[in-house]
Amino acid sequence: MTVPFRLAACAEMLWQDKPIEWRAARLADLGFSVGLWNWPEHDLAKLEKSGANFTIMNGFLEGSLADDAGAERLLATALETAQVGKRLGVERLNLLGTCLGEGGLPVVRTHAVTGAMWLKARDTLNRVCDMAEKEGVVFTLENLNPLDHPDCPFATTSDVLALVSSINRPELRINIDLYHTQIGEGDLIRWCEKCLPWIGEVQVADNPGRCEPGTGEIAFAGVAKALDRMGYTGMVTLEAYAAGDPDAALEAFRTAFTL
Repeated sequence: MTVPFRLAACAEMLWQDKPIEWRAARLADLGFSVGLWNWPEHDLAKLEKSGANFTIMNGFLEGSLADDAGAERLLATALETAQVGKRLGVERLNLLGTCLGEGGLPVVRTHAVTGAMWLKARDTLNRVCDMAEKEGVVFTLENLNPLDHPDCPFATTSDVLALVSSINRPELRINIDLYHTQIGEGDLIRWCEKCLPWIGEVQVADNPGRCEPGTGEIAFAGVAKALDRMGYTGMVTLEAYAAGDPDAALEAFRTAFTL
């Protein structure tokens, strides 16, 4: 039995009564790499000393892809975040169609995406790639689901695939979050197949509940076998809450992706 993927877990969602640097160190001790959310909330010096391998982090603080002012703010905060990412050794910096606020709702909600917005989003992402090439970093674009994040532009798996594949630059990959895909579209294996040439990371949580594999409806053992058949050997990250004990949740995650 082997694990053909690299495994990581989101530190913010586990052991929520512990300091973030403790969580990062604990994940490293258990053999997992570490995903982060918003870096300004953390003591970077303590994270540097945790011994963790940081694989993904939110790649911007403010802004959006498809309007002029929002794009400028996204680019400015993405550049700032790239410097922090390099300091921590983060492998991928994650983007969304727009910045999210309280409760995961878009700061500016978009009811309909126009053709002009698509063109602006492509332009913004190409500018992100130009910056990423200079800085030696990689960004990902993540899909979201319409129940938890209504009216977020470019949030579907289809939208993310269309943008990243049309730009087709190594500085921009897909962060396919299968929890969000399950709610938004389903058909997880075929979406992984479609996105495969551009996948930078696969994120997982079971549905409903957004907890570890085995707590909901998703047959993660089948997903893992399919990813292996496709030849995917990259990062799989548990971006989930623990239904009970975090150590048990992590072991359930590891088991689901052990073949």
